[in-house]
Order: sequence, then C-alpha cells, then structure tokens
Amino acid sequence: MNEVLHLVCPHCRAVNRVPRNRLREQPQCGGCHGPLFDAHPVELTAATFEQYIGRNDIPVLVDFWAPWCGPCKAMAPQFVEAAGMLEPDVRLAKVDTEAEQTLGSQYGIRSIPTMVLFKDGRERARQVGALGAQDIVRWARAHA
Repeated sequence: MNEVLHLVCPHCRAVNRVPRNRLREQPQCGGCHGPLFDAHPVELTAATFEQYIGRNDIPVLVDFWAPWCGPCKAMAPQFVEAAGMLEPDVRLAKVDTEAEQTLGSQYGIRSIPTMVLFKDGRERARQVGALGAQDIVRWARAHA
C-alpha cells in the first residue's frame, strides 16, 4: 500500500494528503489549486511556524536569517537553488529572526545564518554558517 503524506500548502496553508508515489507529479493544493512545490522556500512567521513543522510529513529545512546579515544575504540565492534540488523530498523555509525574534529565541538561534532540519515536528540537525547550494543539499540529505 502506498503511504499517504500530509503536506502544508505554501500558499494557503491547507493540509493536503498526497500519496508518496505522486510527489514528483507536481501535486496541487486541494484548496487553492496552487502548486504544493514551487522550488522556493516558504516564509514562516510565529503564526505559521508550528503548522509547517508539525503538519508536514516530509522534513522541513529552516534557514534562520536576518536582513542586515551579509552571509545570510549571500546564502539566500543558494538556499533557493537548493530548494529546487531538494523538493519534494524536503520542504525549505525561511524565518527572518529580526521580524520573528520569538522564534529565534525559542530555538536558541545565537548565530546567523543557522539552518535547522525538522522531521516529525522535532529538530534533527543544525548547521551554523553560510553554505553553497550543493553543500546545503548534501547536508540536508545526510540528516533527513
């Protein structure tokens, strides 16, 4: 029997059920009909964070960053490129720690950029410092 996964829509936040064997067929949201994967990280806020971490049945890789951080700005296009390589196996997301200070504090973010990989609603791995797209992909696959 094919496993059914729950995926949170990056556009409307509806939780969708998608058979694992259909992940690579560009699944669309049952609510807003937008693509469930668009090779772009989802911007998370305190209001949306728990839903994405807790309700996605695939790992979620979160980049904690800030707009004033030079290495964060340098890594941003690399993170987008990595999204195109990791989806649909891993959902990529970003948290602006300047705007969402509570999340940064809650997850003990002391240095940015910091990537945290969540699986089954819990932190599984953490990487501090900017990486290139290939290194992000390698790191995420090693820990997912």
